[in-house]
Amino acid sequence: MKVSIGTNIKEGPWGGGNLFAINLKNFLISQGHEVTNNLFEDDIDVILITEPRKTSESSAFTHIDVKRYLKYVNYETIIVHRLNECDERKNTNFVNDYLIEANKVSDQSVYVSEWLKNLFLSQGIKSKKNLVIYGGANDQIFNSSDLKPWKNNQKLKLVTHHWGANWNKGFDVYKYVDELLGEEEWNSKISFTYIGNIPKNFTFKNSNLINPLSGLDLSNKLKENNFYITGSLNEPSGNHHIEAAQCGLPILYMDSGGTPEYCETFGVEFNINNLEEKLNYAIENYETIQENMKNYPHNANKMSKEYLDLFESLIEEKNEIIAVRKIKKKDYGLYRKVYLLIRKISEIFSN
Repeated sequence: MKVSIGTNIKEGPWGGGNLFAINLKNFLISQGHEVTNNLFEDDIDVILITEPRKTSESSAFTHIDVKRYLKYVNYETIIVHRLNECDERKNTNFVNDYLIEANKVSDQSVYVSEWLKNLFLSQGIKSKKNLVIYGGANDQIFNSSDLKPWKNNQKLKLVTHHWGANWNKGFDVYKYVDELLGEEEWNSKISFTYIGNIPKNFTFKNSNLINPLSGLDLSNKLKENNFYITGSLNEPSGNHHIEAAQCGLPILYMDSGGTPEYCETFGVEFNINNLEEKLNYAIENYETIQENMKNYPHNANKMSKEYLDLFESLIEEKNEIIAVRKIKKKDYGLYRKVYLLIRKISEIFSN
């Protein structure tokens, strides 16, 4: 099988979408499949749209490119659209409409949470095939090996990490924790470390700030801590708390977006009004909460296996899928040759 994943993969810290593409690519290759991130070949079996906005640096191709590929190059290719973004996450007003339009070219939609699926269905997405596949991190990197459990005669070490610096990532919460640390009572109980980027003109007064990390550097740093906290709002899924949970850190999380689907029973739910109460609960019940982390179910291999199973099942249903498509193929002939030539020339000059 040949799969094209629509992500320009970046090295180093770059966010959850980038890690998703890396993990899926590596898994598919390990299973004997071929993976590309372009539309230059005419024998692609599955195209996975991950970021159709051409203004995004991570976008390898858009839904418009995919539509042209179907029409002029290979009409039998299966199109899957992975949705992991929404307006609600960053208080924008154009993302959902764009993704709903982009989705029209797809044969199958995959969402990273039930919350996100229900959000798009309520806003009019027309996809007939809808599936949720939960995200996961590389368990060769993010695992509980060498995690040192907390001893109750020490401060409870809280940590969080984000690549994005949008305020909705939870900075109301992190600011509040930082202010708590200015009080003697809490300074004697907890510490807080933030790893990653922060908003402009934002500073921590009582917390530890570390530049963005990735891979083993990030995993090792997370495991120096005892409890993870995420205040992220309207997060479709969130890779940050998944990485922490796989490292064995229980999660303090808010009932917002898709986060509870990943964190429920693997930590403590809180809101900013009861955070102090929930912190005390986390301290008092740490051993029991942490022991349950060994049952955390999400990882990249599980996620990637579900994508592979989906791709194979869609290929088996290819004839039925093609029969109900609204997009109709054009006469290949010269169109196909010209299209592929233009794409190839574009690739040469872009490199």
